[in-house]
Amino acid sequence: MSTAGDRRAGAVLVLLQFVLLAALAYGTAPAWADPAAPWLALALAAASLAVGLAAVMANRPGNFNVHPEPRAGGRLVEHGVYAWIRHPMYSALLLLALAAIAVSPGATTLCAGAALAAVLWAKSSIEERWMGEVHPGYAAYRARTKRFVPGLF
Repeated sequence: MSTAGDRRAGAVLVLLQFVLLAALAYGTAPAWADPAAPWLALALAAASLAVGLAAVMANRPGNFNVHPEPRAGGRLVEHGVYAWIRHPMYSALLLLALAAIAVSPGATTLCAGAALAAVLWAKSSIEERWMGEVHPGYAAYRARTKRFVPGLF
């Protein structure tokens, strides 16, 4: 299924994902404490939480993996939020990045958010290839769903 190089790339992408999330959190922490935090930012953060929780609820324990390589014995989830998007946890992280940009717009949050989007795109590309190798129904699932945004992208 995966080569050692693919596994290393996946591990690097996971590390980058967490570094960028930490950068977004660090750069916006004071702004979130402000009672005047923009409503758009709060709405995006709430949407992020809702999508993330929906993804967790659709999965069974042990099926979830932060690394893009599918877990041994894992199953393809096609219900719940996964009926509309293939990577709802990544969508939740992108919504959180947009919330960070909305609450604290600036070069740091814009760059970290854009870099996070690129990392999640690369990570999902590797994951999709591996999912296609492990799950025979993945090609059909991929054809009827979007990657990150229902109906659009």
